[in-house]
Amino acid sequence: MRYPRLHTAAIGLVLMTGLLASTGCNMSYGPRFGVFAYPIPVSPYLQHKLESDSWEQEHGYGKVPVLEPLVPGVAPIAMDPPSHDEVIRALERARPQERGIPFMYELQRNNVRIVTDVIQDQVDPVRVVPLVGPVQAHHVHYRCKVYFSEVARVGWPIPYTTTNEDACEIVYIDHDHLHMVGNPDVSGLGQ
Repeated sequence: MRYPRLHTAAIGLVLMTGLLASTGCNMSYGPRFGVFAYPIPVSPYLQHKLESDSWEQEHGYGKVPVLEPLVPGVAPIAMDPPSHDEVIRALERARPQERGIPFMYELQRNNVRIVTDVIQDQVDPVRVVPLVGPVQAHHVHYRCKVYFSEVARVGWPIPYTTTNEDACEIVYIDHDHLHMVGNPDVSGLGQ
C-alpha cells in the first residue's frame, strides 16, 4: 500500500455519503424534481397579496351575480349588505394601515364598530347583455362608517403612546347585481 491515507479518505468519503443518504433528509418517496424539489423563499408582501387575492376571489367580492326576475308590484330587495370582512378590506385598500417597526413605531385599530347605511337603491331599465340575455341592473350603494380607537406606540427615542378614541373612516361600497327578465324556466329549450 503506497497511499494509505488516500484509501482511508476515500473509504471515509464513501461511508459519509452512505450515512447522509440514509437519513430522512432526502426525497426517497414520491417523484424526484431535482433542483425544483427545494423550497423557494417568497417575500411576505407577495405572499400576503396572493392570499388576499385568493380570499377575495373565493368570496366573490368583485363578481356581479345574476338573480331571479323582479316581481311586479313588489319593491326590489337588495342583496345582503357588505360583511365586516368586506368593509375592513375596502378600508385597507382605501387607506392602508402603516406597518411600522415592532418596538419602534406601531399603529393599531382597536374597538372597531361598523355602521352601514344604504344611500342608493336603483333598478335600471331592461337591456340585453351578451352571454346573459335581457337583464335589469340593480345598483345598491352603501356608506360604511368605521369607528375605532387608533393607538400609536412610539418606542424610540422617547417611548410614548397616543390614543385617538374618536377615529372614524368612511368607505363607500357598491353592490351591483343583475336580475333576469322574462321566464327563467329554460327546460323547454331542447324541444
